[in-house]
Amino acid sequence: MSAVYRLTLRQLAGRWRLLITIFLATLPVLMSVVGRLVGDEAGPDHEFEDFVLNGMLAGSIMPLVVLAIASAAFANEIEDRTLANLTLSPIPRWKIVVPKLLASMSIAGPFIGISGFLTGYIAFSGDMTASIAIAVGALVGVALYSSVFIWAGLMTTRAIGFGLLYVFLWEGIFSGFVSGVRFLSIRHYSIALMHGLDERRFTDADNLSFTVAIVTSIVVFSLFLLLSIRRIRRMDVP
Repeated sequence: MSAVYRLTLRQLAGRWRLLITIFLATLPVLMSVVGRLVGDEAGPDHEFEDFVLNGMLAGSIMPLVVLAIASAAFANEIEDRTLANLTLSPIPRWKIVVPKLLASMSIAGPFIGISGFLTGYIAFSGDMTASIAIAVGALVGVALYSSVFIWAGLMTTRAIGFGLLYVFLWEGIFSGFVSGVRFLSIRHYSIALMHGLDERRFTDADNLSFTVAIVTSIVVFSLFLLLSIRRIRRMDVP
């Protein structure tokens, strides 16, 4: 497992991918700085939470960063026809999927987690409870998106296109206007966890309960991990 993990880290840590990730992860932090410079002394309002934390961080930057990283974990090997080298090895298939999932999370997680922490720390004047809540919610979102996009990379060679449709249609449009969709929305799980860890945040939103967010997050992560393992067992590897 460690060899697959290290190999995947090297594959995914390309210079341009990391530069784009850094650029995207910096945007919410810059918005919080601007908000502090032009805002009032009372601190950020609900519009800041809705636009920067919900819409920008959780709704677009986090899934896009994870999509660019996790969808390539298997896609590169399928395209290069090197996946057969792994699948022909006498090792359980979960020992291939799990390290690739962990490698994707290891690259995306620090950028998004630090971005969320700094955004909260600057916007809420050093409030550690808010900063940690935002970082934890963001890290859980990274784990969930990673499991979904790892599976997508195994299912189709057009994982990027699938992921973009999922992010902008499902997470962006449907989950924002159809209330029932939030039970199947990773963005809403992340926001519900932020609210559960710091109930001062997102008080105007129609949040899932903290318990429901934890349970559904575990279920979604486990489900797509199992689907990825099942897929790699049954797929025809060229």
